[in-house]
Amino acid sequence: MEFTVDPAGDLGFRLAFSTTPEPSLTYGLLVIQSAARLQFNDALADSIVGYTTLTLLFRPMTLERERVHCWLEEQAQRISDPADIPDPAHKTVTLPVLYHSSVAPDLEWLAEDKGLTVDGVIKLHSENSYFAYATGFAPGFCYLGTVDERLAAPRLRTPRAKVPAGAVAIADRQTAVYPCSSPGGWRLIGACPTPLFALEADPAALLSVGDTVKFEPISIADFKNMQCDQRKP
Repeated sequence: MEFTVDPAGDLGFRLAFSTTPEPSLTYGLLVIQSAARLQFNDALADSIVGYTTLTLLFRPMTLERERVHCWLEEQAQRISDPADIPDPAHKTVTLPVLYHSSVAPDLEWLAEDKGLTVDGVIKLHSENSYFAYATGFAPGFCYLGTVDERLAAPRLRTPRAKVPAGAVAIADRQTAVYPCSSPGGWRLIGACPTPLFALEADPAALLSVGDTVKFEPISIADFKNMQCDQRKP
């Protein structure tokens, strides 16, 4: 796989592979990320795995540019063959979802636009397993792929000013759950009562890059009961 190593601002470097996103590549990036934490210790301020990238950010006065550049090139060479990339430990998370027009303003639109029934949309979305490729946008927001091509839908031309926490959404061939209330332009097809981010939890985010996510349809009654359980002290 071809790759580049370039500066990322004054305090970082970005390793980028010129290929389509694949779970095996994500596993390789996770391996390099873990090695970087050991290699650079306290000098490393943060590291971010993207679809085909790894960005390392360093604390002021600690970045040794030539050393980091060479080290990233060596690590990238080691994962250039997908067959040699280890499959790190990761978890499978099943999230309950209410697929209903009362909480999903784009569900019926998507069904009509794709020539499907609402049940058909639910079946296609919930029977698939999704890989967590990246996090971003908001704490706990995880980009999941890949949505069945029959459900692929463009973002809204004008984003909504407020999307509720727990909204299950589609954009192109990605899907995600909004962890908190925020603006958003993805198509809303369901609602999840399980919190995806809580500062008091350890870890704070339920989903991590490399996880597998499944969606389980639930009834309105189950959704309300789960919401009540979440509000209990």
